[in-house]
Amino acid sequence: MSGTGLVWFRNDLRVNDNASLLSAITENENIIGIYFFDPRHFEVSSFGFKKTEQYRAKFLIESITELQDNLEKLNIPLFIYKQYPEDVFPQFLEDRNITNLYMQKEWTEEEVKVTNAVKKGTKRYAMQWKESYDQFLFHPDDIPFQLKDIPDVFTNFRKKCEKFVPVRKECTVAKVSLGNKIENNSIIPTLASLGFNEFTTDSRSAFPFTGGESQALQRIQEYFWETKKLSYYKKTRNGLMGENYSSKLSAWLANGSISPRTIYFEIKRYEQEIGANESTYWLIFELIWRDFFKYISLKHGNAIFKLTGIQNKEYLWNKDQELVKKWIYGETNEPFVNANMIELKYTGWMSNRGRQNVASFFAKNQELDWRIGAAYFEAMLIDYDVHSNYGNWLYVSGVGNDPRDRKFNNRLQAQRYDPKQKFQQLWLQPTIF
Repeated sequence: MSGTGLVWFRNDLRVNDNASLLSAITENENIIGIYFFDPRHFEVSSFGFKKTEQYRAKFLIESITELQDNLEKLNIPLFIYKQYPEDVFPQFLEDRNITNLYMQKEWTEEEVKVTNAVKKGTKRYAMQWKESYDQFLFHPDDIPFQLKDIPDVFTNFRKKCEKFVPVRKECTVAKVSLGNKIENNSIIPTLASLGFNEFTTDSRSAFPFTGGESQALQRIQEYFWETKKLSYYKKTRNGLMGENYSSKLSAWLANGSISPRTIYFEIKRYEQEIGANESTYWLIFELIWRDFFKYISLKHGNAIFKLTGIQNKEYLWNKDQELVKKWIYGETNEPFVNANMIELKYTGWMSNRGRQNVASFFAKNQELDWRIGAAYFEAMLIDYDVHSNYGNWLYVSGVGNDPRDRKFNNRLQAQRYDPKQKFQQLWLQPTIF
């Protein structure tokens, strides 16, 4: 063991089952963590929306607060900056004897640009970069495909992975005995300092949860063990109202407050102790969908952000700002679409069923540039994940992985999933704010 190891946290905001943290603890005498509230994440994109709006920002602040507390219990300080990483790193490394830098491997364009800028600015330091793929259920080194041969149809991907790929065991970390106490006066930004007003969660929200690793584990405790709702997941997952129609774990997965492996092995334990059925399997099935979109972005690179998608299909998309505005504010001619969009506007959350409907309406009915819708979701959704968000929008828009190129009938969908119109009444009734 030698020197000091630096863990650069990005979308892996956890202590448990964190490969970078485990490697750092194993290989170094001292450990430091660092996290950036990168100003670029709060700027307005080319599509006219902030990259991160208030709901995800609040969830992120809560997640970082817990991460700092949990690292402190391991005697690891977490340095926090509201600056560009490439501006901070060169000075931060000065006189710290950091020999190794550990981070979760990222491959999408914006994240890679930042990584490369930091690498360029820190060349003068004799520091080893150690990146690890740590956001998958099925590790890239274990899947039975070459990258170029990853199937573009989910079923083909799922069946082979389920048959041939074991899920790697979780890694556990132990308390670190630091050689020297490291002074750390970092301050976690407030919503106000990030450009937002303080707010309270809407009482109608189906996602009244807070960010952080401990909160993710608490959610598993409630959804799996206390209410045993996991045993009914497949039957309720198309629900629209309330906390328990789905696991709601996607938000913690998105910023890495919990790993898919932790969820997988907890499901397996549940199956052994409570019982396995279609519903317990279906949550694993959804974790595999999440993996699939990550592999699609690995395979296709920046094509997932292009108008023609991974299929290179040409459609006559339009950018009618009036139609976009009506969609955002829930003023279309489809009440079911409107109710879901108003829910998103006031809570930062929308059900999976709702997302499919509003995206299909946006892309297929109104033939609007699907990237505008994806950018709005990126801004608003608490559980935004670049791979799942763009993968799903590609899929629904007919330029991605849907071999059938389906179009949703919003009226029929409303009749099937909101037959008594309770959801629509909840969000469409006049409300004074």
